[in-house]
Amino acid sequence: MLENVSLFADVPPHFLTELEKLSVQRKYPKNTVLVTEGDESTHLYIIRKGTVSCYLNNEDGRQVNLNYLHEGEYFGELSLIDGKPRSASVMTISDCEIILVSRASVQELIRKHPEFAMLLLIEVTRRVRELTDSVKDMALLDVYGRVSAALEKLSDDNKRIHNPKVTHQDIANMVGSSREMVSRIMKQLLIGEYIEQCSGYIEIKKPLPRYW
Repeated sequence: MLENVSLFADVPPHFLTELEKLSVQRKYPKNTVLVTEGDESTHLYIIRKGTVSCYLNNEDGRQVNLNYLHEGEYFGELSLIDGKPRSASVMTISDCEIILVSRASVQELIRKHPEFAMLLLIEVTRRVRELTDSVKDMALLDVYGRVSAALEKLSDDNKRIHNPKVTHQDIANMVGSSREMVSRIMKQLLIGEYIEQCSGYIEIKKPLPRYW
């Protein structure tokens, strides 16, 4: 499993075998909070099966969805570096199987295979760039453009969104808008044939407009 995760793509197989022996696999039902913002950092989480939502809450209970992660993706990598509390909360939105790798195990891998530290930094840098793009979208695009950006972020290489469980409210939480506004925009995208609702997925048919 670990060789299919981008974070470990270039790590020699015998190191991954050693790391897998130190990992633990667990099953979690839908709507289980795996990580709460501010929790102590102890593990890297790798999704073997299922989908999770990464989000933030403010003091008033308002929620902002940062991302949805699927099979082969991971979270908790920042804690591997600085050991500080979790920066966001994570909840399962389907039944999930998760591989947990302890921070101590990853640090041992770095000691035995120093090149892994560079791979980790590259992955963290990639995610920081993605966050920068998200902040830019929130600051410079109108709601129409933010919905377009969110749909592209949720889509795969074939421009398909395979998670029909992502609701208009979920997208609204991602872009800082109301569900009603998102529903209106999705309807316009369907009418304009920018997207198509297929059986089990949404397909992006042509470049999405950035402005109303």
